[in-house]
Amino acid sequence: QKVSLEVLDHLEHLALVDFRDLEGVERLQKAIQFADQLHEVNTDGVEPMDSVLEDRWCLYLREDYVTEGNCTKELLENARETVEEYFVAPPG
Repeated sequence: QKVSLEVLDHLEHLALVDFRDLEGVERLQKAIQFADQLHEVNTDGVEPMDSVLEDRWCLYLREDYVTEGNCTKELLENARETVEEYFVAPPG
């Protein structure tokens, strides 16, 4: 299955990975073929899951308390580029 340039550009932007070499494109096509197998599974009447760990829902409910530090602003001043209080890493 061929992947269009538009889809490649979008995936590269989302994943910050360069798929432009032959090896990258082949790896992406194999991943798509693997994921396409999911279309063969009958999911009629099955509720969608938020996570494969749904049976351990307590993992998501823990409160996160800052006990020391609380210096996000100072740490982000070290970043060359940030987005919504996250460091932005260079592609590749």
